Formats: sequence, structure tokens, C-alpha cells
Amino acid sequence: MPKRILFQGDSITDCGRTRGNFYDLGNGYANLVKASLGTDYSTEYEFINRGISGNRVVDLYARIKADFINLKPDYASIYIGVNDVWHEIAANKGVDTEKFERIYGMLIDEVKAACPGIKLMIISPFVLEGNCTCNTEEMPDRLARFQKDVAEKAAAAKRIAEKYGLPFVELQLAFDEACTKAPADHWVLDGVHPTPCGHEIIKRLWIKTFQQKMGN
Repeated sequence: MPKRILFQGDSITDCGRTRGNFYDLGNGYANLVKASLGTDYSTEYEFINRGISGNRVVDLYARIKADFINLKPDYASIYIGVNDVWHEIAANKGVDTEKFERIYGMLIDEVKAACPGIKLMIISPFVLEGNCTCNTEEMPDRLARFQKDVAEKAAAAKRIAEKYGLPFVELQLAFDEACTKAPADHWVLDGVHPTPCGHEIIKRLWIKTFQQKMGN
């Protein structure tokens, strides 16, 4: 029986997947991981994407039973945090860092209790300059706010990973380095959503972490 890998998060994980199609992984890093591992390991793994566009950590926690625990994954990666910032800047309905970290910890506690054999991976949010993050007349410090608040969420995600002894994928450094080779719009569409090349960066780090730190 194949081991089940679950991808969980927001639109960066969702990436256009078809609702109601259990095995549609969308067009992002989750699908690239499936293509790579599915080729190298044939039928050893089953892949499921439950990322939902627009989700904050509180939204992910609200659907923990249906979209996480009930699926009984052997492995899972969590990529959350951008919308906790974006929704605050755009509509004053984000999640502050203290609450983000508290809810994230509750989520991990409950998943580990319900699925004691699960192996988890935490992926940090990142941000670059782009259409959604650039400064405006109404908000001249928009980019600075994005950078500060996303960095806080990434630091909180890292603390969660360290607290529970989980593998951590640091994306900000990877994308900052990528921007020394090509401009930001080569890697992201708007500051937060990756292009195909950006998704390839995430995929490579995901697989490297999976193979080195999750027993494969």
C-alpha cells in the first residue's frame, strides 16, 4: 500500500487544483514533487493536495479534521503565513504573529496526537517585491510592512519546527539568492505567488528536505 503524502497550505500550495478531484495537485510545487518522486519511486507514494487559496493559519486549523486528520497521511508539509499578513494589510483581517504561533502549535499538537506516526515538514512563507507588495500613495510603506510581517511569521514557523523537532524549509533565503541570478518577476508573479521557476525552487528544497530528514 503506498504511503500518503499530504500538501497543506494556501494558494501557493493550492495552485489551481480542481475541487472534488481527490488526486488533482494543481500546477505548483506539489505537482512537481509528485512528478519527481512518482518517477523515481513509481507507486511507493500517493499524493494529495489540500491547500486552499486565501487560507490563514486559523482557516487551516478550522478544517484540520476533514482536510488533515481524516486523510491519515504518512507525511505532510505545511506552508502557511502569507495570508495572515496579506489579509491584514489589505482588509484588516489578518492574524497577528502571537496568535499565528499559538494556533500553529495547536494544529501540530492535534495532528500528532491523532496521527502519531506522521512525519511533518514546515515551510516558511517568503515575500519579494511585486505588484501586490509594492508601495502605493495610500500605503507608502506597503512593501516594508509585508517584509517585516512575513519575516515575523517565518520566524514563528521556525520556532514551531524547532519546538517539535520538525524539518524546516527556509524559502526567503532561497528566493533572495535566486534574485541575484534573475529579477524577482522571474521567480514570482506578484511578490508572493511563484512562477513555474519559483515553484521549481520550492520543489527542489521540498524533495531535498524529504529525502534527508524524513527517512527517505
